[in-house]
Amino acid sequence: MRHQNSGRKLNRTASHRKAMFANMAASLITHEQIVTTLPKAKEIRPIVEKLVTLGKRGDLHARRQAISQIKDQDAVRKLFDAIATRYASRNGGYLRIMKAGFRQGDNAPLAVIEFVERDVDAKGAADKARVAAEAEAEAA
Repeated sequence: MRHQNSGRKLNRTASHRKAMFANMAASLITHEQIVTTLPKAKEIRPIVEKLVTLGKRGDLHARRQAISQIKDQDAVRKLFDAIATRYASRNGGYLRIMKAGFRQGDNAPLAVIEFVERDVDAKGAADKARVAAEAEAEAA
């Protein structure tokens, strides 16, 4: 029986699940919108909302807790500087999940998870900056 065991296993080991959620949280913070399967989106929402609450707290201990959870210092910097200030007056409910049909290959239900008042230009901005930096390095 699964008494007191919350959360979906998602057919993964505990370490794989932890790493996957850390990567998904970092991607969601960086791009402010990601497309994933519906069960994964439902599982990542409380994780990221707790991270935003840590960002709103803003002290050094909260920053270290966030870094230990998502392992991406750039994402934590954006979380504490941009996202936490954006939601300073909001008490929870930072993310929205919208159903996005079914995946072509295996008919898995897809969902778009995004920040409620997201920066539309953030999606793909990190990728564009990386490509520009690589092109500049090749030119030099």
